[in-house]
Amino acid sequence: MKSWLAVLLCFVLGVQVADAGTERRLSFDELYSGGGALGLRFSDKVLSSEGKWISIRGFMAPPLKADADFFVLTREPVALCPFCQSDSDWPDNILVVYLSEKQRFVQNNAVIEVEGELEVGSWTDERTGFVSQLRLRNATFHKL
Repeated sequence: MKSWLAVLLCFVLGVQVADAGTERRLSFDELYSGGGALGLRFSDKVLSSEGKWISIRGFMAPPLKADADFFVLTREPVALCPFCQSDSDWPDNILVVYLSEKQRFVQNNAVIEVEGELEVGSWTDERTGFVSQLRLRNATFHKL
């Protein structure tokens, strides 16, 4: 009864309510809007998705160690993890994924879908020293 009343009230007041399960889907082609002298620029879709739950498909780069709680998602399968020394040479085809809980890693040639909260901007992981521009937090993934 309460949910019916809430829906009716939202309808009468003209309020739009997003479904809690709603997520935005991004692709690697949508992460950046181009580059210039100062480097890559985030796309409007990425900037409007910051802090929101998104999903993206790609490939898992081999993790640094078997019990890691994060990995790098790549556009194409890679044999080695594409870690960077700084964000100035950050490739436009990777995304760091921090898992909500440890999951079993998959082979680097398997397509996976990752869901998590999008973080945008330069950040250095204190534990690893890894510098990233885009991250998913509290993420999970499944093999497609």
